[in-house]
Amino acid sequence: MGDRKTAVVTGAKRGIGQAIAIALAKEGFDIAINVRGSSSVEEGRAVAKECMAFGVDADVFTADVSHFEECAEMVKKIAIRMGSIDVLVNNAGITRDTFIARMSEAQYDEVIAANQKSVYNMMRQVVPVMMKQRSGSIVNMSSVVGVRGNASQFNYAASKAAIIGMTLSAAKELGGRGIRVNAVAPGFIETEMTAVLPEKVREAMAAATSLKRSGRPEEVAEAVVFLAGEKARYITGQILCVDGGIMM
Repeated sequence: MGDRKTAVVTGAKRGIGQAIAIALAKEGFDIAINVRGSSSVEEGRAVAKECMAFGVDADVFTADVSHFEECAEMVKKIAIRMGSIDVLVNNAGITRDTFIARMSEAQYDEVIAANQKSVYNMMRQVVPVMMKQRSGSIVNMSSVVGVRGNASQFNYAASKAAIIGMTLSAAKELGGRGIRVNAVAPGFIETEMTAVLPEKVREAMAAATSLKRSGRPEEVAEAVVFLAGEKARYITGQILCVDGGIMM
């Protein structure tokens, strides 16, 4: 540990979360890897091993971040084990896509809990730690869907739009305490979540970007690392779209 700073990344066992954890490790951050439950610990340990290859400390912490008390317990463990919490990346998220006329209450509630309430749960626990330190950086993962909407993603869009409002509100509230809060809004990124889409849909989404291609998790991770680090020390309350120009 020493003088190194610690970054907490939720939902970090694969995809964008995994890429973020590894990218932060490359920059010298110790990494607290959050996974949902015991069944995901081995995947989390594999990510931790990749992070430790860069000479940093890394460990796996289990919690369903949609549950307040589990977040509270996890953050206590992270603070004790890692010594500080300097960066929080709220990355955990799920989809339960279907059209509004078919969407069940459970499909709506599950996405809101996993994507939106998790951001409250984690910030509620981490912010007091950062306030005591009088420093910290929080990066929340939103989505271009939260800005422009998307058919069959009523619940997902609601959760990601809310994260933008939460980010802006927290940035105004916490700036005087030395805590910066920003969000990254990815566009169409190649992950397991998007791999299940039909090939024609994926081709159409890539064609809709100005750069005429899908993005990679590593490209999102680099934006997160920038916002988390010292090079962005005068940046707060911003929503950075990493979308290949799909929002243009």
